Formats: sequence, structure tokens, C-alpha cells
Amino acid sequence: MSAEREPVDVAVGVLLDGDGRFLMTSRPQGKVYAGWWEFPGGKFEPGEAVEQALRRELHEELGIAVGAVHPWQREIVDYPHARVRLHFCKVHEWAGDFQMREGQQMAWCTLPVVVEPVLPGTVPVLRWLAAERGFAGATHRRT
Repeated sequence: MSAEREPVDVAVGVLLDGDGRFLMTSRPQGKVYAGWWEFPGGKFEPGEAVEQALRRELHEELGIAVGAVHPWQREIVDYPHARVRLHFCKVHEWAGDFQMREGQQMAWCTLPVVVEPVLPGTVPVLRWLAAERGFAGATHRRT
């Protein structure tokens, strides 16, 4: 049944700092999967391209302006509430101080991540990062 639903396009930022850490944020209260950890981003608005959606979402959610956006991977994930097409982009540069504008939490992470629970759509990203970095073992705690 879920495979028949049209996917919702979502732009996702994998922000990487100079120390090899990546930013994860918790889903805010009032949203589906509240408290679960993911990479920040959000749904495309009508007519937006991936980069436009990501820039807007990261500014709205985190209060930052991102530099170059590097499209990286795409993944379709079926959740009970929606089918989403996740457009993952790497971001190495941004300006501004992080502001958790939706009351979410943030954490700079390395592998294996210790924040939990991890949203199912985030698990493939952790695997891709592990493969790029030659990391072996569990990428996160299973909950």
C-alpha cells in the first residue's frame, strides 16, 4: 500500500565541520517522530529545487545561511504517515549562529552516533558516511 503513494520531496542537509563531525537535530514536539534524531531539512515548497528548499529550510529551522550545496544521495523511505524522497546534500560552509527555532536539539556527531533514537530515514546516511570513512561496526544504537 505505501509503495503506491506519491513521495513527498524533502531536502536534507548533511552539515560537516572541519573536524569531520556532522550535525544531527531532534524532531520537534508536535511533529511525527518527535524526539527522534535526523539530519536537518524539510519539504520542498511548490516550484523549489533541492538547493532552494535546503537553503530555506536550514534558515527557517536553524537560523543559518549555507554556502555551497553539494547534492550527494537520494533515498525513498516509506513511513506509516508518508512516503518521502530524501535529497541528501553535503554542506561544508555556513554563516550565522545556530538557533533551534523549532525547539529542537542539536548535536555534533561522529560514528557511531550516541544520540537516540535515530529516525529510519537517517540510517542509510550513517551507512554512507561509514563507507566513505572506512568505519566498520554499528553506526548507531538500535532502539
